[in-house]
Amino acid sequence: MSRTVFLVDGSRTPFLRTTGKPGEYRASDLAVHVGRATLLRQPFPPSTLDEVIFGCAMPGPDEANIARVIALRLGCEDKVPAFTVQRNCAAGLQAIDSAYRNIAHGYTDLILAGGTEAMSHAPVLFRPEMVAWLADWQQAKTLPAKLKALSRLQARYFSPVIALLRGLTDPIVGLSMGQTTEKLAYRFGISREQMDAYALRSHQRMIAAMDAGELDDEITPLSTASGTVIRFDDGVRRDSSLEKLAKLRPIFDKPTGLVTAGNSSQVTDGAACVLLASEPAVAQYQLPVLAKISPAYWAGLDPSQMGLGPVHASAKLLNASGLNLDSIDYWEINEAFAGQVLACLHAFGDGNYCKQELGLESVLGHINAAQVNIDGGGISLGHPIGASGARIVLHLAHVLRRKHAQRGIASLCIGGGQGGAMLVEGVSP
Repeated sequence: MSRTVFLVDGSRTPFLRTTGKPGEYRASDLAVHVGRATLLRQPFPPSTLDEVIFGCAMPGPDEANIARVIALRLGCEDKVPAFTVQRNCAAGLQAIDSAYRNIAHGYTDLILAGGTEAMSHAPVLFRPEMVAWLADWQQAKTLPAKLKALSRLQARYFSPVIALLRGLTDPIVGLSMGQTTEKLAYRFGISREQMDAYALRSHQRMIAAMDAGELDDEITPLSTASGTVIRFDDGVRRDSSLEKLAKLRPIFDKPTGLVTAGNSSQVTDGAACVLLASEPAVAQYQLPVLAKISPAYWAGLDPSQMGLGPVHASAKLLNASGLNLDSIDYWEINEAFAGQVLACLHAFGDGNYCKQELGLESVLGHINAAQVNIDGGGISLGHPIGASGARIVLHLAHVLRRKHAQRGIASLCIGGGQGGAMLVEGVSP
């Protein structure tokens, strides 16, 4: 028997654009920051939690099972178990889904779940040839043996492997995530001008939300070592314009591609978390409730078309829930790329796609762009891979409260050819 699961509270950091050097915060630092802010608002100590679950795609070498590191640093004490999940771009959503299922099935009552990523700390690796040479060097015990090993060392061995670039390239189809968006743009006839216009709108919507104070309850400011307080995402461009975006060159398919740095999500560091509770826990601790969540629905598709994952996952969600597009008030579709979100909006209303790829007899329908990412998204604030899934669920819950709306869907495309979607429902304060 499934129990109701409530989203009680949550927080996220400002998302920090990477500058080429490791950022000031590790992934666990960011997660502890938002976890502490969330737990300090609760009427119970951290040790009351039944579990801590976090998503992270690239934890650092000192952060193995990063969720456990986070839990212990938060003061949850030894008895509170924790585990880490990884589903690429949807790792944060997977963490919330895993927490939902444990609470809904009666195993637990209170879980802190979320996602974190310090993309600026993604490792730079040795080539396999260099690793093999280092092993030979270590085994060489005599001077002649070491000289022989040195004679085999080649300059090309020092060429580094950039883990972030490798991680954002699909090993099955051999395409980067940006190149998969180029394929979608060609498939649905999406132009460079449309991509740039969407990117500009993302920045404008985010700026409007920031200036109106709509993000104040969601973001917990960070303080740097120098004493600077960071209150908002630092990748938002107030001076962005169509003219400036048009001057940027393609970065994935040179020289004729359509995807640029301006209409792509930014590489960032950030974390987000939510506190989930059962109905008995809400009653016991008299917790305020922000929203109600349902299980996530997951779908697989051709990795070269991975950007359409939200369509596949949302179709499964709508079918299982007995809902249609008209039943959904707001959408958070993670902005990996402008062209990818636009392709999703096309696919929802494309009869051939719905019939051939989704097995439906008719189109899903058309989504009003005014309902999608009303406060901007990954293009304007960034996409720290492990954190974005948790961020969009938390933000959607705030949007539903702000707009007095009933239902929303949070969805992401996932590298490797998957999609995830979760229904979030508003509740009265």
